Parts: sequence; C-alpha cells; structure tokens
Amino acid sequence: MPLKPVIDGVAPTARPVPPPRQRVAARTTVAALLLAAVAAAVCASLAIGTKSVPLSDVFAAIGGGTDGDAAVVRELRMPRTFLGLLVGLALGAAGAVAQDITRNPLGDPGLIGISAGGAFAVAVSIGALGLTSPYQYIWFAFLGAALAGLLAYAVGGTGYGGATPAKLALAGAAVTVLLDAGTNTLVLLDVRTLDQYRFWAVGSLAGRDAGLALQLLPFVVAGLLLAVGLSGRLNALALGDDLASSLGTKVRTTRALGAVAVILLAGTAVAAAGPVTFVGLVVPHVIRAFTGPDARWLVPCSALGGAALMLGADVVGRMAVRPGELEAGVVTALLGAPFLALLVKRGKLKEHTR
Repeated sequence: MPLKPVIDGVAPTARPVPPPRQRVAARTTVAALLLAAVAAAVCASLAIGTKSVPLSDVFAAIGGGTDGDAAVVRELRMPRTFLGLLVGLALGAAGAVAQDITRNPLGDPGLIGISAGGAFAVAVSIGALGLTSPYQYIWFAFLGAALAGLLAYAVGGTGYGGATPAKLALAGAAVTVLLDAGTNTLVLLDVRTLDQYRFWAVGSLAGRDAGLALQLLPFVVAGLLLAVGLSGRLNALALGDDLASSLGTKVRTTRALGAVAVILLAGTAVAAAGPVTFVGLVVPHVIRAFTGPDARWLVPCSALGGAALMLGADVVGRMAVRPGELEAGVVTALLGAPFLALLVKRGKLKEHTR
C-alpha cells in the first residue's frame, strides 16, 4: 500500500503501513523460536532438580502415571513451573509496556514504585500484623504494589502536561525511595520481620503450590490482554505526544491504561515471587533487537522471553549449588547486571521514539 503524502510533518492517516514480507517472516521466526525456548524451559524445570527425572517419566506423570517420581513432578515441580511461567510472562510484558509508556530504556516495574510497594506491604504485614506464611501476606504484597503504582502515576500526572515520561520516572523514583526507607526501618527494628522478609525479598519460586498460581492467573491474563490490546496505541505514543495526538491517539488515556497493565502484571509477579530484578529490563531490550520497536510484536514476544528467562534462571539456580539452590531472583540479577553495564558501555540507552 503506497504512502500518502505528509503535510507539515504530519501523516494524514493513523493507519500503519504494512511491514515488508521479510520483516514479518523474521518476526514470526523469532516468535516461534521463543515458543520453543519456553517449551524447552518447561521441560527442564519439570525434569531437573535435586533429583533429575527422565523426560519419559515426566511425560508419564503429566499423563496421570503414578510410578517412580510422578508425585514429585506433579505435586512439587508442576506448580513451581506454572508459577514461574506466569511470573516470567508478566514481567516480560510489563517491562515492554513500561519502557514504551515512559519512553525510558531503563523502564521496568521498579521504575514506578511497584516493587517497592510490594516490599513495604510485606514488611508491614509481617512486622505489624504478625503474619508468618507467604500465603498470608502475598495479597498484601499485591495490594501494596498496586497502590504504589497508582500513587506514582497520580503524582506524576499532576500539573501541566499530565503524566509525561519524565514526570512518571521522577514520581516513581520518589515513591520508591520513600517506601524503601519505610521497609528498611521496619526490618531493622524487628529481627523476626527481617528473617522472614529477606527470604521473600530475594525472589523465589520455591514453596508455592498450584492453588496460589490459580489465584493469580486471572490478574496475569487480564494484564496481558490489556497490554496486547494497547500495542497499536503504544506505537503511536512512541512517536511523541504531539504527533500521537495529531494521529488521533488519546495520549493520557493510553498512558493510564498502560500503567494499569504494568500494575496488574508486575504487581502479580512481585506478590508471587518477590521483587525479581532485571527480567522486565533485560528481556525487552533483547527482543527489540530482533523484532524492532513495533509493540504489536514486542509485547507478546517479551512475555515469551520473560517466561523462558524466568524458568531458565530457576533451573540454573537448582543446578548451581546442589543439593541446595540459588533463588531465581539471584540468578536473574547475576545475568542482568552485566547486560545493563554492556548497554551503558555501548551507548544504547536512548529514549524510545520511532
């Protein structure tokens, strides 16, 4: 379809020009490879642990078999794998949307205070309310993450221009610093709170059951549907607020809905596994190098990449220090920190515009 002339720097229509067939084929290949990577990570998560289980036994256990290690696979590893899949999908998609709505290459759930809000709520529930089980304080973590994200957006949305990318980043930083100070105060004043909080804060998939994953599933599904549904508007938003408005995009509404998607996705992930770092930052950068900045491909592919990375990190953690294990949040931090340093060194940190 030919391009129509541009008058005064503004295209007369918001209808996107179809990409070349080669670009579509390449992006489809990337999506297929990511699906294969997720499938491989799921198989590895079910088969590898303190005791390795042959894949034939894994498939037999999934099919209802009771021989050998079927109970281990079904009762311990399947819930953990399912939860890791949900957390990875949520963090990958949340990172992609956060980077687009803030036009910030360092955008991730922590940028608008979500991780800090979840951590503060957990510290309060342990220290002030005396909760002792993750199943008791996980909903406090979700509520705290959601309220912190809403607070950051409310603060960043005041004043002239509404919730601009720079104001969102600054408001998120202010909320994060404030909540981190409150969390540190609570855990330092009470040794029992510190002992329980530090296990949650490191980021782990261990010790969760299928019931927890099923309770969190609706929030992840809602967040993913909203994120994918907004992808076309996010493309317009990345052109700049003025040009997006001239193309018919409601900038403030789009940014607000994007923030809701990030809060749903990241809040669920933080509640389930703690503040796992770098997944939402690293994955969209890697995926963007293969799919380009088109959010219609970037968001779903980032979700798949996040799932593969989260499950892969959990498997690596199990293998690294047998018979013990490293928490998945530790492994993602070890992988993400060098990547971030490489981005800085190569000067790749630029505002995301098209």
